[in-house]
Formats: sequence, structure tokens, C-alpha cells
Amino acid sequence: MIKKIMFVCHGNICRSPMAEFIMKDLLRRELPGEDIFIASAATSTEEIGNPVYPPAKAELKRHGISCEGKRAIRLERSDYDKYDLFALMDENNMINIARIFPDDPQHKVRKLLEFAGRDDDVADPWFTRDFKAAYNDILEGCTGLLNYIKN
Repeated sequence: MIKKIMFVCHGNICRSPMAEFIMKDLLRRELPGEDIFIASAATSTEEIGNPVYPPAKAELKRHGISCEGKRAIRLERSDYDKYDLFALMDENNMINIARIFPDDPQHKVRKLLEFAGRDDDVADPWFTRDFKAAYNDILEGCTGLLNYIKN
């Protein structure tokens, strides 16, 4: 059973923290009392220590979700044994995580949208500036992941 989930993107200031707090909100509403730990991290070091990017924070706030206090952290090799699932946002994250986890013997690394039955990437608002599209992709992936956990 999945009890610890790490959402991963490049910098941990847009998509992965959005996923972290969307999933926490879904779990609070759909599986209250369920003991599932949710976190997020970056594959890079560029944004370490920075807060959630203001437009991402604003998009979450529009949906009544707070990400207050979140600061970017980097995924570490030691995290592999601490988490049951690493849900990545895009193909570049899959490439980058391979440097951190040279192998994935327990098949813990997956793209988030796989849980929504999609083979594509979560839209990257850093480039598109479309935080609503990113939110919708992430919500779809997290809803699929929630259903996966329930079943």
C-alpha cells in the first residue's frame, strides 16, 4: 500500500508543490484520518530554499488551498527507501531522477498523469505561464492517484 508519496519536478516551486498541496487537500476531503505522508522535491538545486512561485501559490489559493511555509528542497538518493511512490511531472524529470536514483528496482518512479490514464506530461507553467492548465493536469493526476490508492 502507498503510504508515502513524493511529488517531483525540476525546481520544486511550481508543479510539484502544487501536486503536494492538491493531494493533501484531496486526502483530507476523501480519506480523512488516512495516514498518508505527502511531500515534494526538486531534481535540481537552482531553487532550493525558495518559496512556492507566486503565480502557482495564487492558483492554489483560487481553489482554497494553502501552501504556506513550503520551501523548495532537493530529492536525495536516500529518499528512495523512505517513499513508496515518486510521482513526476514530465519526461525531463524522468531523465533527471535517473541521476539521483540510478535504478528503480521497486518501480516506484512514475509520471503523475499515468494515474489519469494519460501518457503525456503535466503542462509546465514556468514556460507556458498557464498555471490554470498546470493545476487542471495536476488535479486530474492526483484524482487518478487517489482512486488508485482507494482501490
